[in-house]
Amino acid sequence: MKTSKKNYTVYFGSELFSLKHLIGNAYLAEAIYEKSHGKYRCKLPQDFEPRGKAPRTIRDQDIRALLECDLGLFNYDGTELDSGTVIEFMIAKFADIPAVILRSDIRQAGDGNDPWNLMSSFFPRTVNVVANSLGNYKAIAHRRRRTLDDALRLAGQQSSADAQLMCEHVAAQCVRALDRAVELKPAMPKRLREDVYRWIALMPGLRGKEKPLIKKLEAIMKQKVAKRLL
Repeated sequence: MKTSKKNYTVYFGSELFSLKHLIGNAYLAEAIYEKSHGKYRCKLPQDFEPRGKAPRTIRDQDIRALLECDLGLFNYDGTELDSGTVIEFMIAKFADIPAVILRSDIRQAGDGNDPWNLMSSFFPRTVNVVANSLGNYKAIAHRRRRTLDDALRLAGQQSSADAQLMCEHVAAQCVRALDRAVELKPAMPKRLREDVYRWIALMPGLRGKEKPLIKKLEAIMKQKVAKRLL
């Protein structure tokens, strides 16, 4: 009997407040799916956040989605990290979710070995990807545009094509990092699983009755154990 290829859901933590954020998130998520041959299926909060809902409802939905996912991918771009993404990363670490931190920003914004605040570094089951997006884009553009003037580049959509190739390069780096992250052994001792996930059900202050929340998180924990993620 043929078995289906194992695949994993990936929570895509990133800014989603501008045209650049939305396009970049979508491009990268789709490229990761393609480069991994469907192994990694990113869940984009920009695609499932309800409009016109209370901020707490949106927050609760994001936290639930994060905890349900098998892995997390967290975009650490910017001179100041997006605070919401950092909080999502920390919740992932509380739950011992394998994670990849991606920085495609060439600017240095850290005070340690990594180009971000050192308080986000050194956590277990975490793989870093630091990509030189601008350098890759310029290298691709240089190879492809030598004989084209501005009008031909714009009419031929050469810039977007170059950006897509650059995005595919970053996606390949992310896939390799996700492959590494999913193989890392759990940091959480087995004896603590149930207690930790009961606490995580209550710790964020999610709306809902206590018993159903705990039951839901216990079910999530069992799914992760079944997939050998805990």
